[in-house]
Amino acid sequence: MENTIGDIAFSAAEVLLPADADMQKWAVVACDQFTSQPEYWEDVKEKVGSSPSALNLILPEVYLNEENVENRIEAINRNMVDYLEKGVFKTLSDSLIYVERKQSDGSVRYGIVGKVDLEDYEFKPGNNALIRATEGTVLSRIPPRVKVRENAGIELPHVMLLIDDPEKSVIEPLTNDRSKMEKLYDFDLLKEGGHIAGFKLNDEQKAAVFAALNALKSQDVVDAKYGIKGAAPLLFAVGDGNHSLATAKQCYENEKKVTPKEKWGDLPSRYALVEVVNLHEDALKFEPIHRTVFRVNAEDMIESFTEYYPGSFNVRMDNITDGYDRYIQGDLKLRISDETQYIRYCFDKVSGVLVVPRPEKQLAVGTLQEFLDKYLEKREVSEIDYIHGDETCEELGRRPGNISFLLPAMGKEQLFKTVMADGVLPRKTFSMGHAQDKRYYIEARRIKGYNDIK
Repeated sequence: MENTIGDIAFSAAEVLLPADADMQKWAVVACDQFTSQPEYWEDVKEKVGSSPSALNLILPEVYLNEENVENRIEAINRNMVDYLEKGVFKTLSDSLIYVERKQSDGSVRYGIVGKVDLEDYEFKPGNNALIRATEGTVLSRIPPRVKVRENAGIELPHVMLLIDDPEKSVIEPLTNDRSKMEKLYDFDLLKEGGHIAGFKLNDEQKAAVFAALNALKSQDVVDAKYGIKGAAPLLFAVGDGNHSLATAKQCYENEKKVTPKEKWGDLPSRYALVEVVNLHEDALKFEPIHRTVFRVNAEDMIESFTEYYPGSFNVRMDNITDGYDRYIQGDLKLRISDETQYIRYCFDKVSGVLVVPRPEKQLAVGTLQEFLDKYLEKREVSEIDYIHGDETCEELGRRPGNISFLLPAMGKEQLFKTVMADGVLPRKTFSMGHAQDKRYYIEARRIKGYNDIK
């Protein structure tokens, strides 16, 4: 069928799936989850054992800064070649895959797996690309990830792109048309990840998806939806895996430098496998991404915050959750206005909330991140991590020498308009769902020719 990459930057792909494997052991959660919990990944390794698994083809970021990381990367690349040579994969040509993911809370998230053209993606602020990052990209995080990808023969995606489709015209019609699809997999996921099923679309269904996406990007629709006359269409906003997609872009740009321009379209690295999800999907929840700072004087940090933002103040509490809820509801009669920002924190046996009246930043995460960047500039022994989940963040914050900041969730309905009007949000502003509900690695795609990875 007609290739539609030039119109919507999204198309069918040559997808690799395990030919004969225990799918529960094959699929593992996104590598950027549980980054401060190596015990999670050790347990996955034990459960997988010697079975073929995506675990052997990815680098969990918990290990990214280890001394032997180069050896890990080399082993991953060897495993990729080994899996290809031994026939672990079967190839599905010209494929879009419809996915139904039952999450840990029982809700079902729907998506479509295909490939995007990285020529139409940009992560730098202020761009007009059809595919844009929603949050600030930490450039220092890209080079170590390039080392993982640059010599890899295949990719496994955890990138999720969002479409702003309130009429539910692209993905949702497939639910009632599933009987016409070929079922590819259907199984329970490891580690409380829920359940997942995948189905291959037929040509008629693919054409309908492409047409619906093309309609979403029409200028008339964009003007009416966002009220920003003549704004460049934003068809896909990166929801999860921003640094992974930025890494893919960088690897492609590196290959372009040594490839004649007329052959750029033939580079497998020009494209990246992703899952597309509707922003208005009922099961899609925006969760805040919290901050834990390691090896720091927590009392000094809290005092420094109130000095950094004149007019802000600190309220100590008995309980980080119940006390915070009582406070913002006005029970303590200290609330300033609806514009006031509240940032919970905990360390040792201390709980509290930082109160910032009349903040300059639109979001509490922006207020906190600006302070953290300045405070940690001259404290080389300190380290920050971005944590998914309230309980995990609080548990880490109460360990000796640590402090955790727990942030409120951002409303998802303003995402596209904000990115189009103001540029990217502060880095690590939001996460789509809990850690165990993130995308699991299942599908793969070759990003190098076979002779290039032998």
